[in-house]
Formats: sequence, structure tokens, C-alpha cells
Amino acid sequence: MSRIYPPVSLIGAPTDIGAGKRGAGLGPDALRIAGLPEALRARGIDLEDIGNLAGPANPWQKPVDGFRHLAEVVAWNREVYEASTDVLERGRMPILLGGDHCLAIGSIGAVARHCQRIGKKLRILWLDAHADFNTHEETPSGNIHGMPVACLCGIGPRELTELSGPSPAIRVDAVRQIGIRSVDAGEKRLVKQHGLEVYDMRYIDELGMKNVMLQAFEGLDADTHLHVSFDVDFLDPSIAPGVGTTVPGGPNYREAQLVMEMIADTGLMGSLDIMELNPLLDKRNRTGKVAVDLVESLFGKSTLMRD
Repeated sequence: MSRIYPPVSLIGAPTDIGAGKRGAGLGPDALRIAGLPEALRARGIDLEDIGNLAGPANPWQKPVDGFRHLAEVVAWNREVYEASTDVLERGRMPILLGGDHCLAIGSIGAVARHCQRIGKKLRILWLDAHADFNTHEETPSGNIHGMPVACLCGIGPRELTELSGPSPAIRVDAVRQIGIRSVDAGEKRLVKQHGLEVYDMRYIDELGMKNVMLQAFEGLDADTHLHVSFDVDFLDPSIAPGVGTTVPGGPNYREAQLVMEMIADTGLMGSLDIMELNPLLDKRNRTGKVAVDLVESLFGKSTLMRD
């Protein structure tokens, strides 16, 4: 028997405001061109596309007090927060089409406040090559797409840590990070100090992806809202070259499919980010097509009927 999914709303956030390379702002339309709306509708999902949000242009300036484009990052995240909140309050599932990963501050902030309002537990699966737990003191670039998890956990400038309400927006123990293979030296200390649960690629190699996912799912129940934040650089660059921060040694296609299929099997996913697709660095939208294929698996596509 096929699973019934809630109605879905696509939210485009076309900006690379927090990134170190230009192009992620073209990600939302690249995902649409790769066929994401058609793929979801083909699965019987009630889909609306609210289009692309509007925000400030990228001034492409150097860091100020350790942050690049802080005011513009705040403005974009407020737009994302408000749009995601509206979708959630209408009983729909938001899918944020990024854009760079700094936008997770707004999207996950909205989901966290929604869960507080309705009395649900929140679990976040952070699929990424990077921990994104940096601070301006630990990274010389000042790029805020390397800081969203820290900001959500209350570590960072007040403009971002309190963007969705009182800080912190989430507890560190709500997060499970999968596929990590690039962590800055100072960031490693913060990860250890705060007890962030990270399943890096060595751990995945040793235990296997199935066992890692089962660990990441521990404690889930019917009262859990599962948020998936899918940075396309989670994937090995051999199958997903279209990202600004490629790191070799990531999950291959079959491992990534298993991750998505196992998430779908839980039936608990309530929101999704698809982040950091950069078509300027892609090859004929190959990475966009792979991302759409994997999102289809998040919504129940599988080789055989398994329900």
C-alpha cells in the first residue's frame, strides 16, 4: 500500500549570500528545470510552487567583524523563516530550494518553532560534507554558510541566533550529521565541546550506511517531526560535481539512495531543504537531476513495493 504524503510547497531562495563562490542562487530554478515539480506530482503529491523569494543582492564584500554579508544573510533568512512558517501553518510540508546553506537558519528556525507550538519533538538529519558548526572566530573566510548549525544552537551573532525567537532555536541533541568529511581545526573543538552527534565518512565506512541510519533514527516515534537538510555536497563529487565546496570521498549513488529510502520508510519527514546546488559548476544539470532522483526516493520511490 502506498504511503500518503502531506501536501507540499516549494519555496525558492535564490541567493548565494552566505557562500564563497557565486552560483548557488541559480539552484532553485536548476532543480525545477531538472524536473522536481513534475517528479513529485507524478508520485501523487499535492504540490504548490510559491515561486522564488526576493531578498537583497549579493554585494560580494570582504568580512566585517568576522562575517560576510551579515545584514543580507539576516534579511534572506527572515524571508525564508516567514515563508516556511506560513507553509507549516497551512498544514503543508515546506521544501526549501536553495540557495546556500546559511538559509537553514530560517528554515529550521521555522520548523523548530512550529514543533514547539504543536508539541512535537524535532529531529534534524543534516546530510552534508561539512559540519557547518563554525563561528567567525574559527573561520577566516567569514562565509556564513559554514555557520548555520552553530547559529541554530545559539552560537553566533544575536541577529541570527535569535532570528526565530529566543536562543537557541534547537538543542544540539536534535541534530544527527551524516556524511561529514571536512571540519576545520577550531570547528572540531566546538563539535566535541558541544557534543554534536556526527557520523563521519570513516564511521560510515566502518559500520555501513544502514547501521549508521538506524543509529540516527534511534528515539524516533510518531510524535517526531523529521527535518532533512540535504546539502548536495553530501554526495561524492564523482556523481554530484555541481557544488561550490566539493569534498572527495562522499557517499556514492547507491549509499545515497539507501539513505533516502530509509528516511522515507520512517514516514516521519515533515520538511526538507535542498541546498548548495550550483549549476555554474555543473555538467548539463547532472547534479540537479541526481538531486531530483534522490528526492523522489525520499517520497517513496523504490525498485519494489516494500510497504
